[in-house]
Amino acid sequence: MVQTSVIGCGNMGSALIKGLWRAGNHTVIACDLDPDALESVADYVDRTTADVSEAADADVVVVAVKPDIVGAVLDDLDLSPEQTLLTIAAGVSTDYVEARTDANVVRIMPNLAAETGDMAAAVAGDDVPDEVLELLDDVGEFAEIDENQMDIATAVNGSGPAFVFYLIQAMAEAGVDGGLEADDAETLAAQTFKGAAETVLRSERSVDDLIDAVCSPNGTTIEGMEVLWDSEAKADVVEAVTAAEERSAEIAAEFNDE
Repeated sequence: MVQTSVIGCGNMGSALIKGLWRAGNHTVIACDLDPDALESVADYVDRTTADVSEAADADVVVVAVKPDIVGAVLDDLDLSPEQTLLTIAAGVSTDYVEARTDANVVRIMPNLAAETGDMAAAVAGDDVPDEVLELLDDVGEFAEIDENQMDIATAVNGSGPAFVFYLIQAMAEAGVDGGLEADDAETLAAQTFKGAAETVLRSERSVDDLIDAVCSPNGTTIEGMEVLWDSEAKADVVEAVTAAEERSAEIAAEFNDE
């Protein structure tokens, strides 16, 4: 089993911990100064600690803290070149982290679906070891990208779940307006997104081809698609992603100016 420690047990750190627990291929140490945060993940790890130095005793050390305390955490971490430091903090460049550790540095932008094994993650690094790729594979899908693409990846898969939640809510509300019970409408809308996403990932057909496959001539789907094609829906989604990308770049600039 891969020895993994997670420093920072907030939303993302705890999601990753629970996903690794589900996979069953990792010995996990959870580290946080907040006793409540440690208590919330205690059932999913081998041990918990408030001591960063204890978390340093792992093959892969995950830093999942807020950007403004990354420097302080790195100052307390004494890692060797044989270890891998996996950083999740938004806006914190690989160069910043590499200057403060001897470990091999890999930067990732995951999302909260790691908890259920459905994470989408972007990963960047000069040397991404197999154990990190296996870790990411255990909790979802990933794409290896260049460091300079992290802002757009942050927008697409980091912020993206919120955009999808919004669309699920819209479809569910339409179902309720049509007479469905709220719980039933939410189940049908959410499962539809899940199934459609799996189809895109597993099919060799393009998204346009998949749309055509559902749109029978003179059928119900094409009637609805005509509304979407005539709307600004796609442009609005692009605008939302672009706004998130620009904010990611602003955060990085603010961090680097400090």
